[in-house]
Amino acid sequence: MTILWIQGEKEPLKITFPSAAEMTAAEFYDFCQANRELRIERLASGEVIVMPPAFSDTGNRNLKLAQQLANWADADGTGEAFDSSAGFTLPNGATRSPDAAWIRLDRWQALTPEQQASFAPICPDFVVELRSASDSITTLKAKMEEYLENGARLGWLIDRKNRRVHIYRPNQNPESLEDPDWVSGDPQLPGFRLQMARIW
Repeated sequence: MTILWIQGEKEPLKITFPSAAEMTAAEFYDFCQANRELRIERLASGEVIVMPPAFSDTGNRNLKLAQQLANWADADGTGEAFDSSAGFTLPNGATRSPDAAWIRLDRWQALTPEQQASFAPICPDFVVELRSASDSITTLKAKMEEYLENGARLGWLIDRKNRRVHIYRPNQNPESLEDPDWVSGDPQLPGFRLQMARIW
């Protein structure tokens, strides 16, 4: 099992465990529980990506993003919103933790309480990735495509560095907005408008 420690745009440091066997789902869960201070994801190939905590300014923007989504979700009532600490097991086997996510209520309630209390085996309907100064835009774009391939209906990649929002929808080319004042979730998230002044 190899762990990739992501350090900005530098070449990842690879750490190899003595055992060549991949972690089971239970072992991966235990590994994450033992390292709560880190953000941990797993690729469909079984490789584990370990990321340090977000820098303070990125954490602040993540909160503003999740706050707006949660406020809309509470008022709308048709789904559940999640922040960057939530992990989901995608159909391809990857475990991902988007910066914000939303799942339709009927899909969320179809999961068992045990599934909801773990890395839920579901791809969110809506995902947001917020690029920090150390994130590779190429890696984030590939992650957005993975979400779509696994069932996401809408995805936003917010590039704060270049004040650009890339919008992803199934079977469509990504759309890019330059320095928008707000971004609309219609029609997938009716009435949701993310105000960008608090995010930039």
